[in-house]
Formats: sequence, structure tokens, C-alpha cells
Amino acid sequence: MEITEVRVYLRNEPKIKAVCNVTFDNCFVVKGIKVVEGKNGYIVGMPSFKGRNGQYRDIAHPINSEMRKKMEEAVLNSYKEELEKQAKPSGIPQTPGD
Repeated sequence: MEITEVRVYLRNEPKIKAVCNVTFDNCFVVKGIKVVEGKNGYIVGMPSFKGRNGQYRDIAHPINSEMRKKMEEAVLNSYKEELEKQAKPSGIPQTPGD
């Protein structure tokens, strides 16, 4: 299973920095994956709901560590790329290497 697209929607909130939609094999999408600022850097949070007991439970999540790592890398790399795009002024030609 391959990650074929990651759409990043930046947020200006204290902890949640972005919400992402991840598409697999151009045929299945998981919406609501969050980029959260943690104590030791950014972490990826899976979509979840609040149960009757007040605890949050993941709606969708990777089953093994290999897939979790692949998703985290794809989401965090796409988040960083989106930040870089937003930082560059539009309409101004960039020099090679930018």
C-alpha cells in the first residue's frame, strides 16, 4: 500500500499545527490526521472521537510500526513543504536552489 497524496491544511492553533488528508493507492482516503506540536517536536495524531468515558479513541490507525513510520514521515514532510510554500512570497521569481 502506497501513500499517493497528502493534503495539508495549516492551522494557527496553540497545539494543532495542521490537519491532513492522506490518500492510499489513489483509492482510499483518511481525513483528519493532525500535526501536533509536542514537547519534543511534532507528532502525528490519528483521527479520533471522544468516547462516553471522556477518553479519545482512534478511528483509523496503522496496524504495524512500519506503516506508522511511513505515514508519519509522509505527513511531517508534507507539512514542512507546505510551511516552506507559505513562507515564500508569491509572484517573485526564486533563485535556483531556493
